[in-house]
Formats: sequence, C-alpha cells, structure tokens
Amino acid sequence: MNSFWKKAVVVVSILIFAYVAVGYVKGKNTDTSYASLTVYTEVLQYIQDYYVDNPDIHKVTSGALHGLLDSLDPQSSYLSPAEYADYEKKIEDKTRGQVGASISKRFGYVVVVSVLPDSPAQKAGLIDGDLLESIAGISTTEMSINQAQVLLTGDVGQTVQAEVIRRNQQEPFDVTMTYAKLQPPRLLQEQMQNGIAYLRIAAFEPDTARQVRDKLRDFQRQGAKKLILDLRDSATGVESEGIQTAQLFLSSGTITTLKGQTVSNQTFSADPSKVVWKMPMTVLISNGTAGPAEILAAAIGDNHRGDTVGETTFGTASEQKVIPLADGGALILTVANYFTPDGKSIPKEGVTPTVEVNPQAISDVAQLNQDQLAPPAPGQLPSADDPVVKRAVEILQGASGQKAA
Repeated sequence: MNSFWKKAVVVVSILIFAYVAVGYVKGKNTDTSYASLTVYTEVLQYIQDYYVDNPDIHKVTSGALHGLLDSLDPQSSYLSPAEYADYEKKIEDKTRGQVGASISKRFGYVVVVSVLPDSPAQKAGLIDGDLLESIAGISTTEMSINQAQVLLTGDVGQTVQAEVIRRNQQEPFDVTMTYAKLQPPRLLQEQMQNGIAYLRIAAFEPDTARQVRDKLRDFQRQGAKKLILDLRDSATGVESEGIQTAQLFLSSGTITTLKGQTVSNQTFSADPSKVVWKMPMTVLISNGTAGPAEILAAAIGDNHRGDTVGETTFGTASEQKVIPLADGGALILTVANYFTPDGKSIPKEGVTPTVEVNPQAISDVAQLNQDQLAPPAPGQLPSADDPVVKRAVEILQGASGQKAA
C-alpha cells in the first residue's frame, strides 16, 4: 500500500470514528470523544509504521468498530456492509428456518439465554446457560449477537453445528441443529389441585396478552382461586405484550419505565379497567427469563402483587435501533432500557426473585434429572419434583382470601 492510500485510509477511518463517536452523542462529552479519536489516530499510525507486515487497514478499522460497539452492551453491534446485507437477507426473510435459541453474550462468548419448546435447539439438547464456543466453525468471541443470529438462521432443512461449553462438564461438545420454520409457542394451561391454576408463557409474541386474558377467564369459570404463572425460559417476544399482560393483574402502580439518552422517558402504569385476575398468584422466574417476561415479573414483584419465585433473570429488557451507515454497513444501538417499578435497570441488574429457589443447590438435587429441573416440555405439566413449583404451591397454600391487585 503506497503512502497516498495509507493516508487516505487513515482519513476515512478517522471520519468513520468521528461519525460514530461524535455524531451520535449530539455534542455531549465532545472533549472525551475527541481525545479518544486522537489516541485512535496515534495507534493506527503506529500500526502502519511499525507492524511486522503491511497491515490490512480496512480489517483493522472494521475490527476496531466491532470492538467499539461490543464494549457498550451485548445487544449493540457494528455490521460491516457484507454483514449487514446478510443480516437483512436472513433476519427479515420470514421463510427462513431458525433454531429457536434466544442468545446474548457473556464471558466473551455467545450464551444461550433460553430455548423455545419443541425447537431444533431443544431437540439438540441445548439448555439455558450453555456457552457457544463456535457456530459454523467460527469462534463466537469474534462475533456480535446479530452475526450469531444470522448464523443460526438458514434454509429450512439445512443444518448448523455449534461447539458447546456447559457448566459442570470438563470438555466442550458439538451439537447439530436443523433449521426449521418455527411455530408460535402455545400457552400451556391446566387446572391443578386445590384450586390452583397453572399457566406457562414460553414467549410474548403478538396477541399473547389477549390469549392470557382468555385463559384467566377460563380458569375463573372452572373455579380456580389461585394462579402459578410460569415465565421460566421465556426470553423472546414484544415488550408491549409483557406490559399489556401485566395490566391483567395490576389495578394500580407502575409497570415499567423506559429511559434513554435520546428517547423520551415513558412510564407505563396499571389500568384498573383491564384487570382480569384479582386473586393470589406467584410468578416463576429463572436465569432464562428475559425481555418482556422480565417486565411482567418485576411489575408483579415490585408492586407486591405476588411473589416471584426462582432465580435472578438474565437482564435484556431494552430497545435497539438499526442505523444504516453511508458505506452500506450499520450500527445496532441500544437506545433505551426498561426499569423496574423500584427504579432498577433490568439489563444491568435483572429481576431478583422475592423468594429465591436455586434448583441446582437443593439438597436432593442428585436425585433429580435434567428434565425435572427444567420448565415443562410442550403439552406437559411441571414435574411433581419441580422444586420451584413446589415452593410456589407452598406460598399459595399459605395465602388466604383475595390479594389486592
């Protein structure tokens, strides 16, 4: 690369970083931004002048942009022109197959937050907390969430391989998943003993709140007096559905607040006219609970409407914006976070249960298999040995009369 082109690339790189670091902060913290740009320019110059080989500056700049966005939060990312084109093609094409795994990033790797019931990911044996060391032979330490989502999307019937690191297992292992057209997860409802009804929401797809409302009315007609709402491993869907579902249980109080630097603060409140269920309830949550389910769980727990039982949730309830760039690439930026009624940032802290039950830590865990520790499979009720359900039943059996909504 001759001197002219080296200088041209440096100028372009600086402009790109100025666009990202200065343009989008709208004049805020400009001193810090310009200081960072000075350091970047200095480092880039040293790379060009002293690196052992003639560097690919385009690759260096792309890597720097990926690192810049990855340092913000797991949901934000930079997509190069080629990556963005692939992202639009695969993610927006509804005919494409998927594996049914909700993912984020932890410890530098892509991590499985939850898997949808009866999905290719579940059939392959993936569980929440699994680290994906590689997808399609590519290390996940080098990719954003959006790049991973592209790799987990493909033609129906084709397969993708992932290398998995699982807690309590010494060696990584491979799984093969077949892309499939996923059906919307259905609600599982059943009348349980002693007037306790059970309802599991696997995902908050459009129309979920209406379906929940209808199920609650069915429970009431069947004589149910108490409710267990299972949100374990519920990690996908639309945040507005989580808010609308919370309104079915709360007659007063704040459900959640949305806050961001460029997003007007929005507070979502209870609406007495929308309440359907006024009787006692408990909510089951786990490390695989995320997004809309976290909003609902926090609204119930913080407003003392019912106990949340289980483990601290994953922490992802936020909003992202796709910002196309002039070169054909794009930024995916987190622009706002959802907060609990008590004012805690859900992405930063998750939702802490009011009654903690860690299935992996119970004294007789050696007697339980993985199926008994996980949320029920499609069409099945929880195992009789499910420690989280057991604790929820104990709480409800101790509740008497009507708990204020």
